[in-house]
Amino acid sequence: MIYFDNAATSFPKPKEVEEALVSAIRTIGNASRGAHAGALTSDRVIFHTRQQLRDLFHAESPSDIAFSQNDTQALNTALFGLLSPGDHVITTACEHNSVLRPLYRLEKAGVELTILPADPDGTVDPELFEYAVQWNTKLIVMTHASNLTGNVMPLTAAAECAGKHHLLLVLDAAQTAGLLPIDVRAQGIDVLTFSGHKGLLGPQGTGGLVVREGVEIRPLMTGGTGVQSFSKEQPQQMPTRLEAGTQNGHGIAGLSGGLTYLSKVGTDAVYEKALGLSRYFYEGVVRIPNVKVYGSFPEGDWTGRRVPTIALNIGDMNSSDVADLLWTERHIAVRAGAHCAPLMHEALGTAKSGAVRFSFSHYNTKEEVDTAIEEIQSIAC
Repeated sequence: MIYFDNAATSFPKPKEVEEALVSAIRTIGNASRGAHAGALTSDRVIFHTRQQLRDLFHAESPSDIAFSQNDTQALNTALFGLLSPGDHVITTACEHNSVLRPLYRLEKAGVELTILPADPDGTVDPELFEYAVQWNTKLIVMTHASNLTGNVMPLTAAAECAGKHHLLLVLDAAQTAGLLPIDVRAQGIDVLTFSGHKGLLGPQGTGGLVVREGVEIRPLMTGGTGVQSFSKEQPQQMPTRLEAGTQNGHGIAGLSGGLTYLSKVGTDAVYEKALGLSRYFYEGVVRIPNVKVYGSFPEGDWTGRRVPTIALNIGDMNSSDVADLLWTERHIAVRAGAHCAPLMHEALGTAKSGAVRFSFSHYNTKEEVDTAIEEIQSIAC
């Protein structure tokens, strides 16, 4: 199999992830639920992973990191925990449904919503953030990079607008954590949400939030925490405030393995290899007749301006048919369809056909990309 679906989940996983998972299954108990060896081992594994994430994202403290099942749960926790009826929120047409659907539900409950439009190349005008601010604006929520086009969003403009107007900035880093450098303090990010199984190379069922100290999020769930058991309220201190129930200790251990691997190899090296392959693929397919590539592709260096994701269509073919041919003919794994990004497809004009998404990793090779280019050529001609 040639795997080009890393924007959905990374594959393969490093050996460090497998080893950490096996060790956790053999050794850990339930964190914060006892003083025996199994419980304490789980406590140590989870705390160490918080430390690794603190260092990666330049957070103030390990207690700023709260774990979740995935990035979607993290975004729901942030949005439902920060917004109230009468508040106004700004987002963009580039968002995944993990942002849009919580906002639509909040809109029905009385939250005002402004969605900044995307251009036909899937970009958002940075000046629009300032124009969208109202007297009751509470926060800006946006993706760091589009899961469909690979365009990196204007984070600096959003952060400057948020800082100027004393707004909160919630950044969805599902497509960038582990690839692009993220410094939550230097970049003015109040809440960062992340997926553990994509760029961080961990197992599925992992994700979380990095919450700036002083930002208070109402818990999405309440329940057992292992501490303050006689209190009728969820404990207020982080990260317990946002972590009801038994932690996914095995998954978090695997995530720690992914973070260990990234620290050895270097996130810059991982990103540069994958980005270079995506550019090589783009240059190979963009001139093929009947192939339409979507997104913004700047001249010069792509570093920091794109993630290694390319979306395309071939003539009037449905994207699912193209993906099926790629798989049946050459065992090339890609993602087709709407990619949970409906407003972006409307902006690109692909709402009916969807798009075929190729998302690359540093594990891919130039030879694999050549095979994909050859197959696109064969289908298109």
